Amino acid sequence: MIQLRRAYEPAEPGDGFRVLVDRIWPRGLKKEEAAIDLWLKDVAPSSELRKWFGHDPAKWDEFRKRYARELDRNPDVVRFLQEKSRSGTLTLVFAAKDAEHSNAAALKEYLEAR
Repeated sequence: MIQLRRAYEPAEPGDGFRVLVDRIWPRGLKKEEAAIDLWLKDVAPSSELRKWFGHDPAKWDEFRKRYARELDRNPDVVRFLQEKSRSGTLTLVFAAKDAEHSNAAALKEYLEAR
């Protein structure tokens, strides 16, 4: 099972393995308070893609396609996340305000489709 949670929300007992999937650490969040099991920068969108997208919902469909191509080139990290999700709850943690159009939402969709 894969679920999403904003980094600024408190961890829940049912979160399982919590992975921060952003390239940049969430602003103003102390590492001790984050309850992150792993910070996986390598699964985040490239800086170029992240800057191009700029969390613009109008670019969402194209962002998902481009991000999927980046993930296709990173099979070891994808496989690791898939294995974690099969062995228990995997929570993808992200900082974006718009959960629906976040890289974590796109990553969840990608992982569940494979």
